[in-house]
Amino acid sequence: MTKEQKNEVIELLKEKFNQYNNFYVTDTESLTVEQIGKLRRECFNKQVEMKVAKNTLIKKALEQIDGEKYAEVYNSLHKVTALMFSENPKEPALILSSFRKATNGARPELKAAFINGDVFVGDSNLKTLEKIKTKNELVGEVIGLLQSPAKRVLAALLHHHEGKEA
Repeated sequence: MTKEQKNEVIELLKEKFNQYNNFYVTDTESLTVEQIGKLRRECFNKQVEMKVAKNTLIKKALEQIDGEKYAEVYNSLHKVTALMFSENPKEPALILSSFRKATNGARPELKAAFINGDVFVGDSNLKTLEKIKTKNELVGEVIGLLQSPAKRVLAALLHHHEGKEA
């Protein structure tokens, strides 16, 4: 790879890291070309962007954006790395789990995940990440909580109001 090509990759990665609040660092070593293709399709169907890049270039891209913010991710950058970028914080975790179930394998392995500023290191976090609530789910829960008492208050007010006019 020429220096120019390397810089192109770094710029592309920086764009992605800036675009998404969530990314997963996975190890896809020992997956067949066919399996990688399947994984890519699965990601594409779920609006998850998958990028395979050299660890040194990934690290450079992250350092150029904010060296400290991503510091905990650096140790995960070894062997074969596939990055998964997603708006939805848990979608990549669900993809990884279902893929592993389907192949009865331990790959792709989760090396690290960066979710809205928090770093989760290690494959043991996969189960935790599957259960992360998305922003929409949280908003839905809050609205649900707000709605139930409000309905009662409104009903009481309307009832009270109607009673006065009689």
